[in-house]
Amino acid sequence: MTLLTVNDLVQHFPIPGSKSAVRAVNGVSFELKEGETLALVGESGSGKTTIGRCVLGLIQPTSGSIMFRGQPMTGRNTVRSRALRGKLQLVFQEPAESLSPRLRIHEIIDEPLRALGVNRSDRERQVRRAIATVGLDARLLESVPSELSMGLQQRVGVARAMISEPEIVVLDEPTSALDPTARAEIIDLLITIQRELGTAYLFISHDLSAVRQVSHRVAVLYLGMIVEQGPAETLFAAPSHPYSVGLLSAVLLPNPRIRPKSRITLSGEIPSPIDLPKACYLAGRCPLVTDLCRTRMPSVETVGPQHLVRCFRSEEVARETEGRDHFQHFQDEVERVLGAGVPDQVLTTAERSRED
Repeated sequence: MTLLTVNDLVQHFPIPGSKSAVRAVNGVSFELKEGETLALVGESGSGKTTIGRCVLGLIQPTSGSIMFRGQPMTGRNTVRSRALRGKLQLVFQEPAESLSPRLRIHEIIDEPLRALGVNRSDRERQVRRAIATVGLDARLLESVPSELSMGLQQRVGVARAMISEPEIVVLDEPTSALDPTARAEIIDLLITIQRELGTAYLFISHDLSAVRQVSHRVAVLYLGMIVEQGPAETLFAAPSHPYSVGLLSAVLLPNPRIRPKSRITLSGEIPSPIDLPKACYLAGRCPLVTDLCRTRMPSVETVGPQHLVRCFRSEEVARETEGRDHFQHFQDEVERVLGAGVPDQVLTTAERSRED
Protein backbone atom coordinates (compact mmCIF):
# COMPACT_ATOMS: atom_id res chain seq x y z
CA MET A 1 0.00 0.00 0.00
CA THR A 2 1.21 3.51 -0.84
CA LEU A 3 1.97 5.58 2.27
CA LEU A 4 3.42 8.74 0.79
CA THR A 5 2.69 10.43 -2.53
CA VAL A 6 4.69 13.48 -3.60
CA ASN A 7 3.44 15.14 -6.77
CA ASP A 8 5.19 17.93 -8.69
CA LEU A 9 6.88 19.30 -5.55
CA VAL A 10 8.51 22.72 -5.98
CA GLN A 11 10.54 24.60 -3.39
CA HIS A 12 12.05 27.98 -4.23
CA PHE A 13 13.79 30.18 -1.66
CA PRO A 14 13.46 33.92 -2.40
CA ILE A 15 16.67 35.94 -2.16
CA PRO A 16 16.16 38.98 0.12
CA GLY A 17 16.43 42.25 -1.75
CA SER A 18 16.10 40.54 -5.13
CA LYS A 19 13.42 39.26 -7.45
CA SER A 20 15.41 36.05 -7.94
CA ALA A 21 15.14 32.82 -5.96
CA VAL A 22 17.18 29.70 -5.33
CA ARG A 23 15.29 26.95 -7.18
CA ALA A 24 16.10 24.09 -4.80
CA VAL A 25 13.40 21.60 -5.88
CA ASN A 26 11.83 21.66 -9.34
CA GLY A 27 8.84 19.40 -9.92
CA VAL A 28 9.70 16.24 -7.98
CA SER A 29 7.24 13.32 -7.92
CA PHE A 30 7.54 9.92 -6.25
CA GLU A 31 5.71 7.37 -4.09
CA LEU A 32 6.76 5.45 -0.99
CA LYS A 33 5.07 2.18 -0.07
CA GLU A 34 4.77 0.31 3.22
CA GLY A 35 7.98 -1.39 4.30
CA GLU A 36 9.93 0.09 1.38
CA THR A 37 13.15 2.10 1.24
CA LEU A 38 13.38 4.83 -1.39
CA ALA A 39 16.79 6.48 -1.58
CA LEU A 40 17.26 10.07 -2.76
CA VAL A 41 20.79 10.47 -4.10
CA GLY A 42 22.75 13.25 -5.76
CA GLU A 43 25.48 15.80 -5.21
CA SER A 44 25.35 18.37 -2.43
CA GLY A 45 22.79 20.99 -3.41
CA SER A 46 20.65 18.59 -5.43
CA GLY A 47 17.62 19.15 -3.15
CA LYS A 48 17.63 15.87 -1.18
CA THR A 49 17.39 17.36 2.31
CA THR A 50 14.94 20.05 1.19
CA ILE A 51 12.57 17.33 -0.06
CA GLY A 52 12.84 15.52 3.27
CA ARG A 53 12.05 18.70 5.18
CA CYS A 54 9.04 19.37 2.96
CA VAL A 55 7.73 15.84 3.57
CA LEU A 56 8.06 16.35 7.33
CA GLY A 57 6.35 19.73 7.20
CA LEU A 58 9.41 21.58 8.48
CA ILE A 59 9.16 23.95 5.51
CA GLN A 60 6.15 24.87 3.40
CA PRO A 61 6.55 23.96 -0.30
CA THR A 62 6.21 26.64 -2.93
CA SER A 63 3.81 24.39 -4.85
CA GLY A 64 2.90 20.76 -5.43
CA SER A 65 1.23 18.27 -3.13
CA ILE A 66 2.29 15.81 -0.41
CA MET A 67 -0.21 13.12 0.61
CA PHE A 68 -0.03 10.59 3.45
CA ARG A 69 -2.31 7.58 3.03
CA GLY A 70 -4.29 9.45 0.39
CA GLN A 71 -4.89 12.54 2.52
CA PRO A 72 -3.22 15.88 1.67
CA MET A 73 -0.78 17.08 4.32
CA THR A 74 -1.99 20.66 4.46
CA GLY A 75 -3.99 22.89 6.77
CA ARG A 76 -4.90 20.98 9.91
CA ASN A 77 -3.62 17.65 8.59
CA THR A 78 0.16 17.95 9.14
CA VAL A 79 2.81 16.07 11.13
CA ARG A 80 2.00 18.40 14.01
CA SER A 81 -1.70 17.47 14.08
CA ARG A 82 -2.81 14.88 16.62
CA ALA A 83 -3.86 12.37 13.95
CA LEU A 84 -0.40 12.27 12.33
CA ARG A 85 1.83 13.10 15.29
CA GLY A 86 4.54 10.46 15.60
CA LYS A 87 3.66 8.77 12.28
CA LEU A 88 6.56 10.44 10.46
CA GLN A 89 9.95 10.74 12.15
CA LEU A 90 13.45 11.93 11.33
CA VAL A 91 16.97 10.63 11.98
CA PHE A 92 19.50 13.46 11.66
CA GLN A 93 22.87 13.53 9.95
CA GLU A 94 24.89 14.72 12.96
CA PRO A 95 23.88 12.78 16.10
CA ALA A 96 26.03 14.93 18.37
CA GLU A 97 24.19 18.07 17.22
CA SER A 98 20.69 16.57 17.27
CA LEU A 99 20.81 15.25 20.86
CA SER A 100 20.39 17.74 23.70
CA PRO A 101 23.61 17.77 25.77
CA ARG A 102 21.62 18.54 28.93
CA LEU A 103 19.24 15.57 28.81
CA ARG A 104 19.85 12.01 29.91
CA ILE A 105 19.56 9.32 27.26
CA HIS A 106 16.22 8.04 28.59
CA GLU A 107 14.82 11.59 28.44
CA ILE A 108 15.96 12.01 24.84
CA ILE A 109 14.45 8.71 23.72
CA ASP A 110 11.08 9.18 25.40
CA GLU A 111 10.64 12.78 24.21
CA PRO A 112 8.25 11.82 21.36
CA LEU A 113 6.10 9.87 23.82
CA ARG A 114 5.77 12.88 26.10
CA ALA A 115 4.53 14.87 23.11
CA LEU A 116 1.96 12.11 22.53
CA GLY A 117 0.78 12.27 26.15
CA VAL A 118 1.94 8.75 27.13
CA ASN A 119 2.06 8.22 30.90
CA ARG A 120 5.35 7.72 32.72
CA SER A 121 5.16 3.98 33.36
CA ASP A 122 4.31 3.25 29.74
CA ARG A 123 7.13 5.53 28.59
CA GLU A 124 9.65 3.67 30.74
CA ARG A 125 8.53 0.33 29.35
CA GLN A 126 8.68 1.55 25.75
CA VAL A 127 12.11 3.13 26.27
CA ARG A 128 13.53 -0.19 27.42
CA ARG A 129 11.96 -1.93 24.46
CA ALA A 130 13.40 0.72 22.11
CA ILE A 131 16.97 0.43 23.42
CA ALA A 132 16.75 -3.35 23.12
CA THR A 133 15.70 -2.91 19.49
CA VAL A 134 18.74 -0.73 18.68
CA GLY A 135 21.20 -2.69 20.80
CA LEU A 136 21.87 -0.17 23.57
CA ASP A 137 22.86 -1.24 27.08
CA ALA A 138 20.29 -0.21 29.70
CA ARG A 139 23.15 1.14 31.84
CA LEU A 140 23.53 3.99 29.34
CA LEU A 141 20.08 5.41 30.05
CA GLU A 142 21.43 7.73 32.77
CA SER A 143 24.32 8.93 30.60
CA VAL A 144 24.44 12.17 28.61
CA PRO A 145 25.26 12.19 24.87
CA SER A 146 28.86 13.41 25.34
CA GLU A 147 29.65 10.19 27.19
CA LEU A 148 28.76 8.06 24.16
CA SER A 149 30.62 7.37 20.95
CA MET A 150 29.24 8.77 17.70
CA GLY A 151 27.90 5.34 16.73
CA LEU A 152 26.07 4.94 20.04
CA GLN A 153 24.70 8.47 19.73
CA GLN A 154 23.21 7.57 16.36
CA ARG A 155 21.63 4.47 17.90
CA VAL A 156 19.98 6.81 20.41
CA GLY A 157 18.73 8.92 17.49
CA VAL A 158 17.29 5.84 15.81
CA ALA A 159 15.64 4.71 19.09
CA ARG A 160 14.08 8.17 19.53
CA ALA A 161 12.68 8.05 15.99
CA MET A 162 11.34 4.51 16.32
CA ILE A 163 9.78 4.75 19.77
CA SER A 164 6.54 6.27 18.45
CA GLU A 165 6.22 3.36 15.98
CA PRO A 166 6.29 5.63 12.91
CA GLU A 167 5.12 4.48 9.51
CA ILE A 168 7.75 6.57 7.70
CA VAL A 169 11.23 7.60 8.84
CA VAL A 170 13.23 10.20 6.92
CA LEU A 171 16.91 9.29 7.26
CA ASP A 172 18.98 12.37 6.42
CA GLU A 173 22.55 11.16 5.76
CA PRO A 174 22.36 8.87 8.84
CA THR A 175 25.83 7.36 8.32
CA SER A 176 27.92 10.21 6.91
CA ALA A 177 29.33 11.31 10.30
CA LEU A 178 30.27 7.77 11.38
CA ASP A 179 33.43 5.71 11.06
CA PRO A 180 33.27 2.64 8.76
CA THR A 181 32.51 0.17 11.54
CA ALA A 182 29.73 2.28 13.07
CA ARG A 183 28.38 2.98 9.57
CA ALA A 184 28.05 -0.74 8.82
CA GLU A 185 26.41 -1.37 12.21
CA ILE A 186 23.80 1.36 11.68
CA ILE A 187 22.99 0.10 8.18
CA ASP A 188 22.54 -3.44 9.52
CA LEU A 189 20.36 -2.06 12.32
CA LEU A 190 18.10 -0.14 9.93
CA ILE A 191 17.63 -3.21 7.72
CA THR A 192 16.78 -5.36 10.74
CA ILE A 193 14.29 -2.84 12.13
CA GLN A 194 12.56 -2.57 8.77
CA ARG A 195 12.20 -6.33 8.53
CA GLU A 196 10.73 -6.56 12.02
CA LEU A 197 8.48 -3.48 12.03
CA GLY A 198 7.75 -2.86 8.34
CA THR A 199 8.76 0.81 8.61
CA ALA A 200 9.17 2.73 5.34
CA TYR A 201 12.36 4.75 4.88
CA LEU A 202 13.07 7.85 2.82
CA PHE A 203 16.85 7.41 2.75
CA ILE A 204 18.74 10.61 1.88
CA SER A 205 22.38 9.94 1.13
CA HIS A 206 25.39 10.50 -1.10
CA ASP A 207 26.93 7.22 0.12
CA LEU A 208 26.06 4.97 -2.81
CA SER A 209 27.55 1.89 -1.16
CA ALA A 210 25.05 2.28 1.68
CA VAL A 211 22.26 3.07 -0.77
CA ARG A 212 22.96 -0.11 -2.74
CA GLN A 213 22.77 -2.16 0.42
CA VAL A 214 19.66 -0.75 2.06
CA SER A 215 17.38 0.52 -0.74
CA HIS A 216 14.61 -1.07 -2.77
CA ARG A 217 14.29 1.88 -5.15
CA VAL A 218 16.52 4.85 -5.96
CA ALA A 219 15.70 8.36 -7.23
CA VAL A 220 18.65 10.28 -8.69
CA LEU A 221 18.42 14.05 -8.25
CA TYR A 222 20.21 16.74 -10.22
CA LEU A 223 19.58 20.41 -9.45
CA GLY A 224 16.29 19.67 -7.71
CA MET A 225 14.89 17.38 -10.41
CA ILE A 226 14.64 13.58 -10.51
CA VAL A 227 16.50 12.51 -13.65
CA GLU A 228 16.23 8.75 -13.06
CA GLN A 229 14.16 6.57 -10.76
CA GLY A 230 13.90 2.81 -10.54
CA PRO A 231 14.63 -0.43 -8.67
CA ALA A 232 18.03 -0.31 -6.98
CA GLU A 233 19.39 -3.41 -8.70
CA THR A 234 18.34 -2.06 -12.12
CA LEU A 235 19.74 1.42 -11.61
CA PHE A 236 23.08 0.18 -10.28
CA ALA A 237 23.54 -2.50 -12.96
CA ALA A 238 22.29 -0.51 -15.96
CA PRO A 239 21.82 3.23 -15.33
CA SER A 240 20.08 5.01 -18.21
CA HIS A 241 20.94 8.64 -17.51
CA PRO A 242 24.41 10.19 -17.99
CA TYR A 243 24.29 11.81 -14.55
CA SER A 244 23.56 8.46 -12.87
CA VAL A 245 26.55 7.01 -14.70
CA GLY A 246 28.70 9.89 -13.46
CA LEU A 247 27.64 9.36 -9.86
CA LEU A 248 28.32 5.62 -9.94
CA SER A 249 31.70 6.00 -11.62
CA ALA A 250 32.82 8.41 -8.89
CA VAL A 251 32.52 5.75 -6.16
CA LEU A 252 35.84 4.16 -5.23
CA LEU A 253 35.44 0.55 -4.16
CA PRO A 254 38.26 -0.94 -2.02
CA ASN A 255 39.50 -3.01 -4.93
CA PRO A 256 41.31 -1.19 -7.79
CA ARG A 257 40.53 -4.03 -10.21
CA ILE A 258 36.78 -3.39 -9.95
CA ARG A 259 36.10 -0.21 -11.88
CA PRO A 260 33.13 0.61 -14.12
CA LYS A 261 34.16 1.01 -17.75
CA SER A 262 32.28 3.69 -19.65
CA ARG A 263 33.08 6.47 -22.08
CA ILE A 264 30.41 8.63 -20.41
CA THR A 265 32.16 11.16 -18.17
CA LEU A 266 30.89 14.51 -16.98
CA SER A 267 32.87 17.74 -17.12
CA GLY A 268 32.26 21.45 -16.85
CA GLU A 269 30.49 23.61 -14.30
CA ILE A 270 27.17 22.94 -12.60
CA PRO A 271 24.58 25.60 -13.56
CA SER A 272 23.51 28.05 -10.87
CA PRO A 273 20.24 27.08 -9.12
CA ILE A 274 19.33 30.76 -9.33
CA ASP A 275 19.50 30.82 -13.13
CA LEU A 276 18.74 27.32 -14.40
CA PRO A 277 18.73 26.49 -18.14
CA LYS A 278 15.39 26.31 -19.92
CA ALA A 279 16.36 22.98 -21.48
CA CYS A 280 18.19 19.95 -20.02
CA TYR A 281 20.08 20.96 -16.87
CA LEU A 282 22.94 18.58 -17.73
CA ALA A 283 23.46 19.76 -21.32
CA GLY A 284 26.58 21.80 -20.46
CA ARG A 285 28.32 18.80 -18.86
CA CYS A 286 27.09 15.80 -20.86
CA PRO A 287 29.29 14.11 -23.54
CA LEU A 288 26.18 12.90 -25.38
CA VAL A 289 24.60 16.34 -25.71
CA THR A 290 22.73 17.24 -28.91
CA ASP A 291 21.07 20.41 -30.18
CA LEU A 292 17.75 19.02 -28.93
CA CYS A 293 19.17 18.76 -25.39
CA ARG A 294 20.11 22.44 -25.51
CA THR A 295 16.67 23.62 -26.64
CA ARG A 296 14.14 21.34 -24.87
CA MET A 297 13.68 19.80 -21.45
CA PRO A 298 13.36 16.00 -21.84
CA SER A 299 10.12 14.50 -20.57
CA VAL A 300 9.97 11.54 -18.20
CA GLU A 301 9.87 8.21 -20.05
CA THR A 302 9.32 4.67 -18.84
CA VAL A 303 12.23 2.52 -20.01
CA GLY A 304 11.52 -0.61 -17.94
CA PRO A 305 9.46 -1.96 -15.04
CA GLN A 306 9.18 0.95 -12.55
CA HIS A 307 12.18 2.53 -14.31
CA LEU A 308 11.75 6.20 -15.26
CA VAL A 309 14.33 8.39 -17.02
CA ARG A 310 14.43 12.01 -18.13
CA CYS A 311 16.84 11.88 -21.07
CA PHE A 312 16.61 12.00 -24.88
CA ARG A 313 19.40 9.45 -25.25
CA SER A 314 18.53 7.01 -22.46
CA GLU A 315 18.63 3.97 -24.78
CA GLU A 316 22.19 4.76 -25.83
CA VAL A 317 23.24 5.30 -22.22
CA ALA A 318 21.71 1.98 -21.19
CA ARG A 319 23.52 0.13 -23.99
CA GLU A 320 26.78 1.76 -22.97
CA THR A 321 26.49 0.86 -19.29
CA GLU A 322 24.57 -2.42 -19.29
CA GLY A 323 26.53 -5.08 -17.48
CA ARG A 324 27.38 -6.29 -14.05
CA ASP A 325 26.62 -4.33 -10.93
CA HIS A 326 30.11 -3.36 -9.73
CA PHE A 327 28.93 -3.08 -6.13
CA GLN A 328 27.61 -6.63 -6.35
CA HIS A 329 30.82 -7.71 -8.08
CA PHE A 330 32.80 -6.39 -5.12
CA GLN A 331 30.51 -8.20 -2.67
CA ASP A 332 30.99 -11.43 -4.63
CA GLU A 333 34.75 -10.94 -4.45
CA VAL A 334 34.56 -10.49 -0.68
CA GLU A 335 32.67 -13.76 -0.35
CA ARG A 336 35.17 -15.54 -2.58
CA VAL A 337 38.22 -14.24 -0.68
CA LEU A 338 36.79 -14.91 2.75
CA GLY A 339 35.41 -18.26 1.70
CA ALA A 340 32.28 -17.67 3.73
CA GLY A 341 28.79 -16.29 3.21
CA VAL A 342 27.87 -12.72 3.98
CA PRO A 343 26.03 -12.27 7.31
CA ASP A 344 22.27 -12.27 7.02
CA GLN A 345 22.10 -8.60 8.02
CA VAL A 346 23.87 -7.51 4.83
CA LEU A 347 21.91 -9.35 2.17
CA THR A 348 21.80 -7.54 -1.13
CA THR A 349 18.72 -5.68 -2.23
CA ALA A 350 17.88 -8.38 -4.75
CA GLU A 351 18.18 -11.11 -2.11
CA ARG A 352 15.96 -9.20 0.31
CA SER A 353 13.39 -8.67 -2.43
CA ARG A 354 13.33 -12.39 -3.18
CA GLU A 355 12.83 -13.16 0.51
CA ASP A 356 9.91 -10.71 0.65
